[in-house]
Order: sequence, then C-alpha cells, then structure tokens
Amino acid sequence: MFDMMPFGRNDNNLFHYLDNMERSLFGDTFGSFSQFRTDILDKGDHYELQAELPGFEKEDIHIDVQGDSLTVSAQHSDSKEEKQDNYVRKERKYGSYSRSFDLSGIKADNITASYKNGVLTLCLPKMENEVPASRRIDIH
Repeated sequence: MFDMMPFGRNDNNLFHYLDNMERSLFGDTFGSFSQFRTDILDKGDHYELQAELPGFEKEDIHIDVQGDSLTVSAQHSDSKEEKQDNYVRKERKYGSYSRSFDLSGIKADNITASYKNGVLTLCLPKMENEVPASRRIDIH
C-alpha cells in the first residue's frame, strides 16, 4: 500500500518549490485565503472570465458586485466526518478563496455565470461606446 503513495514525487515540481518558498517567507497566512487561477478572453462585445474552482459545489461559490468591483469567492470546509477518518496522507486543502475584478466599462446588470466541470465562466458584457451625435452649426 505504501508504494502507491507519492512521497517525494512532487519535490522536483517547480510549483511545489514556489509554494514552499512562499510558506517559508510569509508563513501560512495566505493559505486559508488565497487566489485562484483565471483566464479572461475578449470576445468582441463581451469579456469571458474563466475561473478554476475544482471540487466546489455551486452553492459554495459566491459572486458579488459592489460599485465597480466584482468579487468571486468560494469556500471549502473540512467536515466533521472527514476529521474522524484515519488518513495516511491528506493533500487536499480546505479554506477560502477570493478574488476581485474591476468592472469599469462593464454592464454589471447583465453579467451571467455558469459553472461546469470545475470552471466558473462569467460573461461580462462591454458597455457600448456612445458616438456623439453630429450636428451642423449655423453661422450668424
């Protein structure tokens, strides 16, 4: 059974090295409240924000708009049932994740969201650039 466990397998991974370096410099203060990875695509009339939130239920994800700021937050909680199990190794992390985005130039009332296969997708419609009306000025 122990030969199936990945002891030392991640030691040469660059991300593992950077995580350890961050923990050694800052402690684990950001471990419970950190960011998640996102991609933002320009789709012409709207932006598409894709956020990686694997392992979450839709009910655990909250999207809030306040003024010109959109905040996506999600929280994993360590259930009491799992605390009673006898883990040999536990790598999954529990905690809060949050990230805020500027909504300048976005129609905040028309934002839509979907969640599928661990990816939250937000459609952020752009405000239309108003072209000033042209007019002729008479000479007196």
